[in-house]
Amino acid sequence: MAVPLIQQARVGAYVLKQKLRGNRRYPLVLMLEPLFRCNLACSGCGKIAYPDEVLNKRLGVQECLDAADECGAPIVSIPGGEPLLHKEIEQIVEGLVARRKFVYLCTNALLLEKRLDGFRPSPYLTLSVHLDGDRDHHDRSVAQEGVFDRAVAAIRAARERGFRVNINCTLFDDGDPKAMADFFTFTCKDLGIEGITVSPGFAYEKAPTQEKFLSRPRTRGLFRTLFRLGKGKGWVFSQSSLFLDFLAGNQTYQCTPWGNPTRNVFGWQRPCYLLDKGHARTFRELMETTDWDAYGLGRNGECDNCMMHCGFEPTAVIDTIDHPLKALRVAVAGVRTEGPMAPDLPD
Repeated sequence: MAVPLIQQARVGAYVLKQKLRGNRRYPLVLMLEPLFRCNLACSGCGKIAYPDEVLNKRLGVQECLDAADECGAPIVSIPGGEPLLHKEIEQIVEGLVARRKFVYLCTNALLLEKRLDGFRPSPYLTLSVHLDGDRDHHDRSVAQEGVFDRAVAAIRAARERGFRVNINCTLFDDGDPKAMADFFTFTCKDLGIEGITVSPGFAYEKAPTQEKFLSRPRTRGLFRTLFRLGKGKGWVFSQSSLFLDFLAGNQTYQCTPWGNPTRNVFGWQRPCYLLDKGHARTFRELMETTDWDAYGLGRNGECDNCMMHCGFEPTAVIDTIDHPLKALRVAVAGVRTEGPMAPDLPD
């Protein structure tokens, strides 16, 4: 696994602490969106559809640090929009690292080389570069030529300077498993990234291209094919073995929507990073007044095809803590790609 031992230990201790306190609902990852503005227009993204008055909004440094303190999650992921468009992103990251948060700075890497001097390599900082496939596939998905090559150059530059780097890869229905397998081998062997964060795309209501999104049966079949092609290739994922096993249809999981709470320019988004059903003023208000039972597979039609890491990775992490031997077996033997699939929750 690409998750450092210090991070595994800290997250494991945090989960056990919550269990000993009798807490049923607690965050694992803060999704901190300091802005929605982006310098790309990806076909599967619903974030950039806001009007300019929203796209021009920013969270200040103190607002971001206060959100991390208020939430208390050990990990902070900074998506967007494009975070490197934020003029104070270096100060935000520095403040979070000083709090010993494990920070995943998500970026399309177009500005990464230009702004590398503003960051310092740290075991608490991972640069998570968005790459959805090889050159042709990625440039097509972001609707701009040359983005893949610029991202690859930025990854090489960051690795040479000692930064932790992974890629964040979203799979859609137009993905070719063989091409994706070759791409994963390239990123792990040639680029030398620390790990792959992979997930099927979620059908954002505002996304301009709806036909790209995967159904749950199609997702499970696609990942079984992909993991079958990857056996013995040395791929490394920055995710739990049980989440990968879930993607391949071998685990029956319900979403944990409070596991990755989102703080953005509107406030604390209900109920999760993917669905926008209003906002709370404080994290406590989000946790105490959101009708969590109204979301998840079989509870809300908008959730029926979701298998995203932001909802199901927390479920898998908790299952890993509860059943470490099961997780170890999957980690050692690999994801099962043949045989019957686990029953899914009813729609």
